[in-house]
Amino acid sequence: QKMSRPLERLRVIINHLDRHPAGIARQAFLFLFYYFFFFQFGRYTLDNDLLTPEQRLFYEENGFLLIRNLVSKQDIDRFRREFERICRQEIKVPGLVVMRDVAIAKSEFVPDQRAVSKVQDFQEDPELFRYCSLPKILKYVECFIGPNIMAMHTMLINKPPDAGKKTSRHPMHQDLHYFPFRPVDRIVCAWTAMETVNRQNGCLVVLPGSHKGTLQEHDYPEWEGGVNKMYHGVRDYDPEHPRVHLEMEKGDTVFFHPLLIHGSGMNQTQGFRKAISCHYASGDCYYIDVKGTTQENIEKEVKEIIVRRHAVGDELTFKDTWAIRGRLVQGERISM
Repeated sequence: QKMSRPLERLRVIINHLDRHPAGIARQAFLFLFYYFFFFQFGRYTLDNDLLTPEQRLFYEENGFLLIRNLVSKQDIDRFRREFERICRQEIKVPGLVVMRDVAIAKSEFVPDQRAVSKVQDFQEDPELFRYCSLPKILKYVECFIGPNIMAMHTMLINKPPDAGKKTSRHPMHQDLHYFPFRPVDRIVCAWTAMETVNRQNGCLVVLPGSHKGTLQEHDYPEWEGGVNKMYHGVRDYDPEHPRVHLEMEKGDTVFFHPLLIHGSGMNQTQGFRKAISCHYASGDCYYIDVKGTTQENIEKEVKEIIVRRHAVGDELTFKDTWAIRGRLVQGERISM
């Protein structure tokens, strides 16, 4: 079997080290450890020249990897200006879904960014979609899903100040709940902070290692203040599981596995908390039928929304709703 690039580098280093018997024994142990890890347990990352062995091991064990200062402030400022244009209704983007917080939606609509909590499916907006094809993002995405890269789901989240109903929370969930394609390990999310994100304004909260489990049953949580549309949550997870709050600065980007259980808390500040994200899948992924699975409820809800908004019949499948949105950003579209 061909030796991986990290192992080849390690072998070269070993050849230049001392030949003392004790040193050779240590080097042999280290070599065997890396060989055993990457060939037997390198399930969630692929062989590459970008991630260090420590970064690969961290993602394998935890299901996420935070890269500081990855996206430039200039790019983020451009994304912010485009988002504001959308909120002011200066442009109309085909297929774009504009979402509002349930506590704000009941107020009189004012066409500015205060009314909008999220826009998604911006694949037809060249400026926002530029995020999904940034080379500095794609070179990391390739480490997780390979060279054939499809941008499948796009979002710009504008978490509003909580209106007192705690509706700015996002329940703990697994992103795979929404996706009718597999294999699960060839899907990854890139999530970039557009400003300082901390516990006060509702940063991401993750359960490290939860990506090693299976897809759990999801539904709307029974929250007193209500829940935003499509914000399903895991019905049963261990509340004692250790959790990490991902506090980030503008341009920081976290990559995470679709089975990682995560969510976000309330925005307890007076400002909005912005982030931009894209879910990627390998062009070699394939669609599945979710009937009879825990994903059947989200399939039903998505189809009802599509029928209501676009006046189409039942002939449109859950798979179709994703295939229409998917865009090739690198390599080949094999089966997606």
